Amino acid sequence: MSISAATQNRHSRFGALLFRHETILLLVLVAEWFYFNAVGRRFGTLDNTFDIMRHSAEIGLLALVMTPIILTGGIDLSVGSLLGLCAILFGKLWRDAGMSLPLAAVCTLLIGALAGGLNAVLIARLRLPALIVTLGTYSLFRGFAEAITRGVDTFTNFPDSFLALGQQHFAGLPTQVWFFLAVAVGVWLLVHRTTFGRSLRAIGFAPEGARFAGLPVERRLAQAYILAGIVAALAAIIYTARLGQAKADAGTGYELFAITAVVLGGTSIFGGVGSVHGTLLGVAAIAVLNNGLVHARQPREMAGLLTGALLLAALSASTLPKLLAKFRAPRHPSAPPSSP
Repeated sequence: MSISAATQNRHSRFGALLFRHETILLLVLVAEWFYFNAVGRRFGTLDNTFDIMRHSAEIGLLALVMTPIILTGGIDLSVGSLLGLCAILFGKLWRDAGMSLPLAAVCTLLIGALAGGLNAVLIARLRLPALIVTLGTYSLFRGFAEAITRGVDTFTNFPDSFLALGQQHFAGLPTQVWFFLAVAVGVWLLVHRTTFGRSLRAIGFAPEGARFAGLPVERRLAQAYILAGIVAALAAIIYTARLGQAKADAGTGYELFAITAVVLGGTSIFGGVGSVHGTLLGVAAIAVLNNGLVHARQPREMAGLLTGALLLAALSASTLPKLLAKFRAPRHPSAPPSSP
């Protein structure tokens, strides 16, 4: 290979790295941080950094398990409602059923698995559209939570040993961050280092082609939705510990923030393309934006507006390599017509 060709290859690799979705999002995140640190009081302090971690843990957990689902071309609109239902059931099992907190937590995780299993049966076995199924279970789970509490009952007075899970520190970090990191590492390994993750991408690219290739499509879809149910239940327990109470409206709107973080992180809503580290960057970008607006004394309504703008900007920026390649492509003059 000639020196010029090698140099050109290095430049092309550098350009591809520079214009990768994750790289652009990382630059946006750094710009957010420096801007809010300049205009907001106490934004860059260690206490505020811990506060960002603490308040983004539940949405981050939902976004992590939403990533494998969206990789398959599916979606789960029910995770926020399931978080609310699991929070209510956790409180009821502890207060009214007289269970110990560890036993109530285990039962709550099992309930989350069963709820995810309901989505799995309807989507994977009956092959119903994921959007319609999870829209239905979104209302079903929230309706159950409202019915159990009659819209007014709230579970409080949890012991301090449990509240420490969401309000104290362990080994220098907020306690729930360690749970978040454990799930993040597990999902990253699952998606990027196993045949399970490769099969999710294959299903997202072409479900029928994956079936013809011998992949257990229904089983993989079911596993993704059940995993989402279990982690949503874990997020409910952490949410309850952080606020010190469980009520029927817990997790309202969290599913939209989770989906936004996943798509903002570069996972295609059509499936087949995406990464867990991109999702983590998406969660961080949204968390820093929401927290920074508070410190900059801007209206909270700006958060939704700027999050939407950030999402559109990141999606548009990811198309830059294709546009540059199109403009750089050599234009060959059309050949003159041959004489008869």
